Amino acid sequence: MKSTINRREWLRNTALITGGLTFLPAMINKVSANHFRHNYQPFFDDKDYVFENEDAFPKLKARLFANENPFGPSDAAKKAITGAMNESFRYPFIELMALEKRIVEFEGLNQKQILTGAGSSPLLRAASVYYSKPGSNIVTADPTYDDLPSHCEGFHAQLIKVPLTAAYEYDLDAMEKAINANTSLVYICNPNNPTGTIVDSSKLRAFCDRVSKKVPVFVDEAYIDYLPDPAASSMVDCVKRGNNVIVARTFSKLYGFAGLRFGYVLAQPDVITQLDMYTPAGQSISALSIAAANAAFKEQPYLQDALSKTITSKEYLYKVLKEEGYEYIPSHTNFVMFPIKMEGQKFTDEMMKRGVGVRFWKFNNKEWCRISIGRMEEMQAFAEAFREIS
Repeated sequence: MKSTINRREWLRNTALITGGLTFLPAMINKVSANHFRHNYQPFFDDKDYVFENEDAFPKLKARLFANENPFGPSDAAKKAITGAMNESFRYPFIELMALEKRIVEFEGLNQKQILTGAGSSPLLRAASVYYSKPGSNIVTADPTYDDLPSHCEGFHAQLIKVPLTAAYEYDLDAMEKAINANTSLVYICNPNNPTGTIVDSSKLRAFCDRVSKKVPVFVDEAYIDYLPDPAASSMVDCVKRGNNVIVARTFSKLYGFAGLRFGYVLAQPDVITQLDMYTPAGQSISALSIAAANAAFKEQPYLQDALSKTITSKEYLYKVLKEEGYEYIPSHTNFVMFPIKMEGQKFTDEMMKRGVGVRFWKFNNKEWCRISIGRMEEMQAFAEAFREIS
């Protein structure tokens, strides 16, 4: 058992946490500490306003800016948290390994092919460090989820951003053409954030099979559980076939773990070994989150119920937008993008004054709102506020 526990190098990871950057490779020591300090992108640009008006935020009628599942976590996950509290004074070595084993067995992989973390964010950032070699470039789409790409840029790798298609989907052909001798990684978020669009599974699978022979392909599947058949849409089978493909998953979305924090990546053993060097991995996950994740993993009745409620709220949103004369990008996720008729910051400020929190983007020469799907009463609060300013 001792050798099994050592595979996660718990003591090394503890030293990494307590010792700062001392144990990281020399390249990381050269990076400004500010990059690590500011690696979280806030939902509010004006921090002074937030601090001065903090009492207003708990009174939000609709919290629709963070792509959270407002229906979760499940009762089974909550019960598991309560049950784990009495043993939470112990390091959850065995519990985490049991959960990892359960996940990889479900996916048809082995325990050397998984790396867990407190959500997928630290694992994405580990990849951004590892693949940001001097003179390298990262190929991705524009716009897409920018956690991994932006951190690569912070480590001085060049970003090659390929525009989405006219339907706001990934242009795989253009991305493949953008790959050159200096490309160290291709990053794909599918379904995509912030557009909510998906890539055809057969085309993406062929892309991964072909491109991964030349350069690693990182597929972020944070929102995969919102699809009708997640297994058929996942690129895990590319990992099973031995391809240099990395698949990231998180419980922060449909599972309702945004605050509990649990995620993982699946890849070839040598890739897992390398990424493990740049993250505290399982050492960062609490015993309570591990227990909750174990109880919730593939809990189909709960997942289907949350998905059904999400779809009902989303259809209501579509109806409201149509009634107000707005177009939108059909979404396969728990959020929707639509172009707005005023400057983005002004729009979000006006909505916030009415107790509704949403986010804005600027791309394709348009101002956009991205609204997370909430409970029906939250969507109705959005509709009331939106009709006042639309």
